Amino acid sequence: MNSKFTTVLLGGAALILAATGMARAEDQLDPETKARVDRFEKGPATIDVSQYPDGIKDNYETFSQKCSQCHKLSRPINSDYALPDEWSRYIKRMMHKPGSGISSAEGKKIYEFLTYDSSVRKKAMLDEKLAKATPEDKTTAETKVKEVHDKYDKK
Repeated sequence: MNSKFTTVLLGGAALILAATGMARAEDQLDPETKARVDRFEKGPATIDVSQYPDGIKDNYETFSQKCSQCHKLSRPINSDYALPDEWSRYIKRMMHKPGSGISSAEGKKIYEFLTYDSSVRKKAMLDEKLAKATPEDKTTAETKVKEVHDKYDKK
């Protein structure tokens, strides 16, 4: 009984510390970044993935479960990220946050979900960014998107 109480007490303390840490991180944002984050968080917090391939649906579950531990899902869902390298940098940054608990395998699933989703739901944004990219960056991004689609789309 005593060890259960201690476990619950320690778990609660960890949650409080994590929430306090997240609040402090949010408070340290410059006004422009804070306004941008606030704008993203006002949009939808879910995505209809019913028409996505089964593997991408599974990856959406990983994304939903892991990413909602630290921030609202509306933040990445409504962000202005659409290129594979933007998602890669974002996910690596999140993986290195204390307490994120995102493994390399989970990070890869999240990356593949967000890359796939951006090529479908954010296609206009992706196309606009690709049009502004250097020929080399455009080819690299298109190759990465194609690799994800090739892995999950039914033949």
